[in-house]
Amino acid sequence: MAGETLFNAGDAGDGCYRVEQGLLKITATSPQDEERIVAILGPGAIVGELSMIDGLPRSMSVIAFADSKLRFISKEDFDKCAQANPEICRQLMAVLASRLRESDKALTAMSFLTAKGRVARALLDLADHIGDVDRAGHISFRQRISHRDLAAMAGVARENVSRTLSEWQQRKLLVRSSNNFHIDNRAALEREMKFVD
Repeated sequence: MAGETLFNAGDAGDGCYRVEQGLLKITATSPQDEERIVAILGPGAIVGELSMIDGLPRSMSVIAFADSKLRFISKEDFDKCAQANPEICRQLMAVLASRLRESDKALTAMSFLTAKGRVARALLDLADHIGDVDRAGHISFRQRISHRDLAAMAGVARENVSRTLSEWQQRKLLVRSSNNFHIDNRAALEREMKFVD
């Protein structure tokens, strides 16, 4: 179910999960209880693999962003499978390398994009996961996105998100209706991803 926690940072890691359908958000929380969404994972993604490999507690929390269906793979089953088929380890290394590259991109964005650019990046990332594109190129979101989630993804204050979205609505880059977004001009939003001068 959307909003349900799969596991929390610090929990014991006894296996990993494959996302069959739905969407998960990987989150980190500061000592002041500020949440940051580190990644959004959709169908085909694997989550929880680090604890399965190194035996350490979970490093992040994972929460269902939308209703999801997952398949659990225990550490014991994974070890047996990997011994019988070493190709699995190579595939897992590819997953880890891809995740590391995404983390590098996110770190670069957090370090060098303007606040507005980070909001644009977060919105477009969500559009890639839960957006439907019509013939005119307009993007509608299949589920409600809160300002809080956008702020957590962009690493900015919620007030900055509200101010930025209001400006984009005035400029006709996006429309908000029934608590949801419609991106009318993706190319213009991509241009908003400016680096700090």
